Amino acid sequence: MEKEKIKRILATDCGSTTTKAILIEKRGEEYRLVARGEAPTTVEKPFEDVTKGALNAFRELEELTGVQILEGEKIIKGAEGNRGVDLYVSTSSAGGGLQMMVAGVVKSMTAESAARAALGAGAIVMEVIASNDGRLPYQRVDLIRRLRPDMILLSGGVDGGTIKHVVELAELIKAADPKPRFGIGYELPVIYAGNKSAREEIEKILKDKTALSIVENIRPTLELENLIPARHKIHDLFMEHVMAHAPGYKKLMSWTDAPIMPTPGAVGLLMEMTARMENIELLGVDIGGATTDVFSVFQGIFNRTVSANLGMSYSISNVLVEAGIENILRWIPFKMDEYEVKNRIRNKMIRPTTIPQTLEDLIVEQAIAREALRLALQQHKLMAVGLKGVQQERTISDAFTQTMTGETLVNMMTLGLIIGSGGILSHAPRRVQSAMMMIDAFQPEGITYLAVDSIFMMPHLGVLTTVHQEAGLQVFKRDCLIWLGTCIAPKGKGKEGKTIGKIKIIFEDGNEIEKEIIYGKMERIPLETGKKARAIVEPYKGFDMGAGSGKKVEGEVKGGVVGIIIDGRGRPLEIPQEIKKRVECLCDWILSCDVYPEKEFISLVKRFE
Repeated sequence: MEKEKIKRILATDCGSTTTKAILIEKRGEEYRLVARGEAPTTVEKPFEDVTKGALNAFRELEELTGVQILEGEKIIKGAEGNRGVDLYVSTSSAGGGLQMMVAGVVKSMTAESAARAALGAGAIVMEVIASNDGRLPYQRVDLIRRLRPDMILLSGGVDGGTIKHVVELAELIKAADPKPRFGIGYELPVIYAGNKSAREEIEKILKDKTALSIVENIRPTLELENLIPARHKIHDLFMEHVMAHAPGYKKLMSWTDAPIMPTPGAVGLLMEMTARMENIELLGVDIGGATTDVFSVFQGIFNRTVSANLGMSYSISNVLVEAGIENILRWIPFKMDEYEVKNRIRNKMIRPTTIPQTLEDLIVEQAIAREALRLALQQHKLMAVGLKGVQQERTISDAFTQTMTGETLVNMMTLGLIIGSGGILSHAPRRVQSAMMMIDAFQPEGITYLAVDSIFMMPHLGVLTTVHQEAGLQVFKRDCLIWLGTCIAPKGKGKEGKTIGKIKIIFEDGNEIEKEIIYGKMERIPLETGKKARAIVEPYKGFDMGAGSGKKVEGEVKGGVVGIIIDGRGRPLEIPQEIKKRVECLCDWILSCDVYPEKEFISLVKRFE
């Protein structure tokens, strides 16, 4: 159907526990979100049919909007009046999403590039196997058999180089004869994206045992990374093999007007598109119950990582183990016994669907979220390293230790926008709480815009942009993103209470305000959503806003529900270790930015004195 004739769009995201559906309509000249419905996902027993959950979500939309979407169990195609839809698209992570294993010759090179390709396509990387990973052949065979991935990505060697090691890896896959998770009667998809000189040998070894696909080399030369062909093939095979054998997906695929995408792949696509269109460096995070996904676009290069052990319910105890109790306690603005905090974390793990009932519960949970976000970004920085797609002069020793020597692409000073998503960020009782969690965990430097996904519809809009970019981007900007505002944070260390710079903000109506930036203090200045202002920041010597130590910077600031946050705490952020001093600082920052209801918060702090 011609794009201009599309008046009503239906989209779903079939998650592992919940299926979320949204209805979009053209109002005048622009597309807007009408309603959102959700229902439990029905991919497991007793239903074992994903379409049942989707139909339940559609029925909720019908009740909310009065629009008839279904006739029996069929979607009415063609919108007329209050009946039917013109377009239906879907994403999915039901059944645990796309689970892949990657194999490469050198762990820090081709295997790492293969992992990046798989992650960028929306997969969970179950295991990375490399010729130099220290395992014996029988251990690798056992691992491949035991894990039962949905797909294997095999890479290795630069074009024209030795084929010995990558052929050995193919022999291991053949010996393992791995069985996929869904469906015994079909062959496991294997993508070969390595040295083109080895293609003939690889085909001989794997053609009869697997559903082999061959694409361009991920690392055609040491200095070049070519991930796009492998990513596209992963998406295609996800549809042909994984989705086709999952319960009820054939029926769902017959309904959709565009290929179903893995949920994180669709989110990543939207993040990448936003960064390109706004010409901005971007960091996105989706913090869930079991995993935290981090997306970034720096120097035009897209990266995604999934921290499969960092989440706010099922994986909350892993956050405690990885961060340590001291790092969680440092964000709690009152003296709390560490055993009490540990018990609260354990309770959350065994009752994952509960939400905070008191202000005290909320503050503790948001303290844990800061550490989950901080650790997820740390892990992301290790994967998003330099020399991707750029020719660089390097010694051969550099080439073999690229993770250590390749500098991370993530640069908090050039970062222009942070987008937060996931329950703890999207549903915080006050939007300023989301802003503070992201500022504390990521420590942006210079001038950075902040936004959150209002109701987690980025997957729906990501897949929609593949068939109707205009509609997807309009709803993303107007209904999905909630602009929080702008964080202004000079980088450097100073003495508490000392002035570290000056700031002048010139508003659109000609009014202006001037402030001193005090080290160790935070301040919030209202600036409405949709409004912009000019900020002239003059940091003192030893502090940097992006132009160098003590150099003046001028930039645009965007308004939002929070406004402008001036963060004078310096970078890297240091929180006092002494309990009394720490509580004093945290309370000062919370009250300055109106993070929690003042009366209740002061009363709570006094109770713990």
